[in-house]
Amino acid sequence: MNAKTQELLDRTFTFGVNTLKFLNELPENIVLRVPKRQLARSATSIGANYEEAQAASSKRDFTYKVTIVVREARETHY
Repeated sequence: MNAKTQELLDRTFTFGVNTLKFLNELPENIVLRVPKRQLARSATSIGANYEEAQAASSKRDFTYKVTIVVREARETHY
């Protein structure tokens, strides 16, 4: 694995952890329940899917899995 790949794996993992820490600081209330869960899922999915892409069986499979990463990142940004 090259240095750029490892850096992105580390950064996406750290992003997911930091997002969960941030969400943990938000108050518990019914209005925030759904957005907090969705943000937690999409933010942690970025790193998980990029990790999964590293085990792709082909270049096409890798591209597809990275496309999922991009979609999750866009959802998280929203």
